[in-house]
Amino acid sequence: MLMIPRRSRFDASTPDMADADEDAESTGASRGEVDGFDLLDFHAHAVQTPSDGDVSEMQDLLVVTLDVEGEDPAVDDWGNVIASKGEGAPHVVLNTHLDTVPPHLPYERDDDRVYGRGANDAKGPLAALVAAFLAIEPDRGRVTLAVTPDEETESLGAHHLALDDPDCFIVGEPTDLDATTSARGRFQGEIRLGGVGAHAANPEAGVNTVAALESVLAALRTFDDEHGPDEHPELGPPTLTPTVVHGGGAVNRIPDETTITFDRRSVPPESQDAFFDALQTHLEDAVPDEVSVTVVPEERETPFLEAWATDEDAAVVRSLLDAGAGDPRPFEAATEASYFATDAPTVVFGPGVISDEDGAVAHSQREYVDLPDVERAAEILTDALDDLVG
Repeated sequence: MLMIPRRSRFDASTPDMADADEDAESTGASRGEVDGFDLLDFHAHAVQTPSDGDVSEMQDLLVVTLDVEGEDPAVDDWGNVIASKGEGAPHVVLNTHLDTVPPHLPYERDDDRVYGRGANDAKGPLAALVAAFLAIEPDRGRVTLAVTPDEETESLGAHHLALDDPDCFIVGEPTDLDATTSARGRFQGEIRLGGVGAHAANPEAGVNTVAALESVLAALRTFDDEHGPDEHPELGPPTLTPTVVHGGGAVNRIPDETTITFDRRSVPPESQDAFFDALQTHLEDAVPDEVSVTVVPEERETPFLEAWATDEDAAVVRSLLDAGAGDPRPFEAATEASYFATDAPTVVFGPGVISDEDGAVAHSQREYVDLPDVERAAEILTDALDDLVG
């Protein structure tokens, strides 16, 4: 049986990695193997590999794993690891990401539960996707594994990912094995108010931008009633929330600059351009004429993650449901699925949860995944791919 190379490529001499190897080996040949690929061993190595900053070690782990299993992976100029098999249509793309949020947390295993940074977001989904990719041999169409390097930050990899005619995407994230078919978008920006500075003893000589906050905050509350999209049947209404205010510098001076930072959670069909344009017009109409208003999107190199929704009758959704995925529902967080859903039907799916009855799981100090769920995810993905291209 082909296995991930350990001591020749990865440092298994450290106590943590040695423990990870021992844990994976103790499962035996009956668990964690998909067509010669040791799923649980790969997951253990992945969680042990820090990727909260530099993801090069995770890239190496994935590339070597695919090489050993007879695939021909490549790393493009943006750090995406890409491997493909088969040809023609339909073209099914399997996607998730290598990076995690900081700080790195050590690998720990308690029976069938693994703790550590990335255990479920998204190295649990990654392990399941790799297993399914290796297990399937398309009789028709093509399957591409495309793993991005920076989902938790700028999403440059996803934005520049070049794929030929994709017909559907399955994006690996912790969904508790449900087929999630929609998600809100997330925009962020500033409202910059300009006025005229003056002595506080003579306030009418100036234009007070802090005082103008009253009009701005009221206008934010009415924006969606006048300009927002209708409530989405799955995602509900959009939200527009002021979160940070900076203004003024001295008690005895009328402030001539005030900035409000806001968070927008969008729902289809709202686009980022339409939202920012509408908000600019709405605020200009709401504040006194002597106060200047400028709405400025957060500076970033890639588009915001917009809201998206996939028809539950799409073939990729039906295949996942028939294979055992849980019923369609919205995904709780914004993901790179936003970039892909504009091109083809997209489903977010994987083992693990964003939160449980005790609080946050993904991105938290107690991040974990249950190994039977990782194995089950691989089975569901393999059966779904078999239905789509097998």
